[in-house]
Amino acid sequence: MNISLRLRRPPWMVDSNGRRMTSHFQWLLLTFILLYLMNQVTSEKRGAPRDLKCITNNLRVWDCSWKAPSAAGHGTVYEICIENRSHSCYQSEKTNTKIPALLPGDHEITINRLYDFGNPISKFTLNEKNVSLIPDTPEILNLSADFSTSTIHLKWNDRGSVFPHQLTVIWEIKILRKENMEIVKLITHNTTVNGKDTVHHWSWTSDMPLECAIHSVGIRCYVDDPHFSGRKEWSDWSPLKNISWSPDSQTKVFPQDKVILVGSDITFCCVTQEKVLSAQIGQTNCPLIHLDGENVAIKIHNISVSANSGTNVVFTTEDNIFGTVIFVGYPPDIPQKVNCETYDLKEIVCTWNPGRPTALVGPRNTSYTLFESFSGKYVRFKRVEAPTNESYQLFFQMRPNQEIYNFTLNARNPLGRSESTILINITEKVYPRIPTSIKVKDINSTAVMLSWHLPGNFAKIKLLCQIEINKTNSVQELRNVTIKGVENSSYLVAVDKLNPYTIYTFRIRCSTETFWKWSKWSNEKKYLTTEAIPSKGPDTWREWSSDGKNLIIYWKPLPINEANGKILSYNVSCSLDEETQSLSEIPDPQHKAELQLDKNDYIISVVAKNSVGSSPPSKIASMEIPNDDLKVEQAVGMGNGILLTWNYDPNMTCDYVIKWCNSSRSEPCLMDWKKVPSNSTEAVIESDQFRPGVRYSFFLYGCRNEGYQLLRSIIGYIEELEAGSMQGA
Repeated sequence: MNISLRLRRPPWMVDSNGRRMTSHFQWLLLTFILLYLMNQVTSEKRGAPRDLKCITNNLRVWDCSWKAPSAAGHGTVYEICIENRSHSCYQSEKTNTKIPALLPGDHEITINRLYDFGNPISKFTLNEKNVSLIPDTPEILNLSADFSTSTIHLKWNDRGSVFPHQLTVIWEIKILRKENMEIVKLITHNTTVNGKDTVHHWSWTSDMPLECAIHSVGIRCYVDDPHFSGRKEWSDWSPLKNISWSPDSQTKVFPQDKVILVGSDITFCCVTQEKVLSAQIGQTNCPLIHLDGENVAIKIHNISVSANSGTNVVFTTEDNIFGTVIFVGYPPDIPQKVNCETYDLKEIVCTWNPGRPTALVGPRNTSYTLFESFSGKYVRFKRVEAPTNESYQLFFQMRPNQEIYNFTLNARNPLGRSESTILINITEKVYPRIPTSIKVKDINSTAVMLSWHLPGNFAKIKLLCQIEINKTNSVQELRNVTIKGVENSSYLVAVDKLNPYTIYTFRIRCSTETFWKWSKWSNEKKYLTTEAIPSKGPDTWREWSSDGKNLIIYWKPLPINEANGKILSYNVSCSLDEETQSLSEIPDPQHKAELQLDKNDYIISVVAKNSVGSSPPSKIASMEIPNDDLKVEQAVGMGNGILLTWNYDPNMTCDYVIKWCNSSRSEPCLMDWKKVPSNSTEAVIESDQFRPGVRYSFFLYGCRNEGYQLLRSIIGYIEELEAGSMQGA
């Protein structure tokens, strides 16, 4: 700053116009004046204000101070004037004054001691660049602690209302520990002030339980205004505030029953008046860290997962053992394979897999909450102790007329939380329960009414049900039916195209028409359909007795699919011209009848009867159509049968019959017969009765108008043997 002195000549030193002096007197006067002036200059330099300095703590007002002259006494009044400002002079009885902040640039400041002989004046050039911005010392409003989490909570006021505009404030916070005030944490925290007072909060979690030692907190601040060109300095530190714990007679080791994350570092301490000799976690000894007094601590790095019962931490003195239990595990995994569906459109069931085990049980186990955002409803999972890898489930009551559900599954334990979300249209997520109470009722011999119970209210949707139909020696059949859902859970379906008098096994499963999942199959229901009239007459053949007097009629039992019921008896009749003679009914299982007939050509009819009625008659003529051009042929079979071939004959209108017998047997020669359609030209004859080395006779008959004509006679072996072992040769 530039300082200048201004001297004023006393009036008595001014020469009077026209006064004449002698040269001697002039010399004495000049000497006196010179000595006076030198003394006056020295006096002014020694008594003028000097070293003007200005600071600001709010950018609105500058607090300027200067050093007082040594000769200044009590009651000195200073006049401070600022060049080029209206009302720019101020008076102060102190060596400082507050002035409004000046605009950028140089400003001339004069400071004058009023009412003082000689009236010394100091001039200073003042610029914002020479002003220091030093905020007021901050004050901590409150310091509290959460001992359960070893967390300190700090609260202070930024006094933002004192600043003229928005700007950034940097806070420095220091944490000190123990009686020797060891700094354990020094951090910066940025805030913005905006013209009003704001209370700020800051929290810090200690790596050491707060009960182990005294913790102190102090703060200071730095105002970072980019528009201010002067020096910016930190404020003074606030007075320290302390957090301390009042020990009780019970707890000596901290933390107590702590739950921590696998791989963490943790500090335990023992607060005691006794000298601690050793400490260990589990079976591992740990070095002691000495704190205030006899208090000690141990630090564990990268801690391992604990057993379900926890891990013991023990401090040993000469007379006592103090300890705690630590539980080390994982936060809940994100719920896996989350699925929400309904069995009955009344209640939604959501299932999930918990994922990675947390190693935490009991009160530290994971809790689950299922929240639905559209309705605002939620349900909580009530855990029972169970294996950690099983699926969990929650039930949520459906809301009236709500189809879309937005679920969030929240998982939480002492170490953290996770969540999964799922959005569903519940009408497309129906997984019906197992159909029950399967019942079958006759409609007729080929149709039944199937009924069942399916729990749920499906009145607003359609169901797709699948009916599985099984019968003996038959391919399984599946039939899909779409039915309208009902509220009362009872369903009916007609099943047709069945066979009469057949044992069927039915079972049912259902889904929705939009299809999500099939229900599980119902239990099987067996049912025997009712009888119907036999659909065909028996397969018949006839042979004359060896004496030619009697006609023997043979027939085969009807297969089940043609008998349509239990065959009770057979009716055999013969007719000549328009006369018909019936024999008495022949009970099943007798399958032949013998008739005394002359050589007229009779038509023999055989009818099978069950409880419902009689089959169509099977007819065969008693006499053969003669064939004068018949030759006996030789043939050898294929080991298990013989292949017979013939030319197509359009005159054969009924069918072909191949009969065979053992050649060594007496007439009538009949072992069995086989019928093939009239358009056939070959047949393979196989029978369990065939034996290698036995000679058999095969006869091929063709049918015309219910009369048969022998077409071929074949003698051969199914399989030839070496000579001497042949039978019937």
